[in-house]
Amino acid sequence: MRLIRNALVQCLAVLLLALAVLLAVRPPIPASLLTFYLAVIGVGLGVYITATTERMESFWRPLHALLILDRLRPARWGVLLALPVLAAGQTAWSLLPTRQAPATLRVIHPAPPTQIRFEGRSINLREARNPLRAAKASEPRAFAAHVETGRRVYYQNCFQCHGDNLAGDGPFAHAFNPRPANFQDLGTIAQLQESYLFWRIAKGGPGLPPESAPGRSAMPRWEGRLSEEEIWAVILFLYEMTGHPPRTWD
Repeated sequence: MRLIRNALVQCLAVLLLALAVLLAVRPPIPASLLTFYLAVIGVGLGVYITATTERMESFWRPLHALLILDRLRPARWGVLLALPVLAAGQTAWSLLPTRQAPATLRVIHPAPPTQIRFEGRSINLREARNPLRAAKASEPRAFAAHVETGRRVYYQNCFQCHGDNLAGDGPFAHAFNPRPANFQDLGTIAQLQESYLFWRIAKGGPGLPPESAPGRSAMPRWEGRLSEEEIWAVILFLYEMTGHPPRTWD
């Protein structure tokens, strides 16, 4: 009976009961709404606890005992070990695929600007061509060297997200929503001009135009980290590895 009267036990019981009820609702409550409901319940419990000094002392008494009493040392170690396990479990749970529809529409390939500034120089994306591609017919060795440069740049900077096989399945890919682009898919670079890829690589997610919101792209801005030639080289590598010919403006 004394345990039931403890404020901490009462709060935990209310939270667990509320969670069980909310999870039992059909159709399932969206995760964002579930979090909101639990937050509101948590605020209400906070008001309940702080309403009187007696309740506050009742709430903190078992926590204080857990931290200082020698006889509770095993329980203290159990709590300390359980916290990182729970954090890891929550992280793993949040990365599981879900069938829930996205809350907002997303423009996958937003319209590019006509011009961009790259390292202080203006580039017209309508007229820009990959300057390294001309070597494919006239200088095969030089072209192969450019592709090899692109390979090096890709595996030093890009494969963690886009994967060894350029399929958007790198070791970090599952941590992102939306997932990194799958270059093997006919709906990605096969439908795009090389100048479009130059813009997206150079400016990354921060360079997306306002009308593309909510793009939520995790692509970093590579301008300032990669040179112009390195970006064109990695674009060559992407098309050569996937076997997709780049789309042209013609």
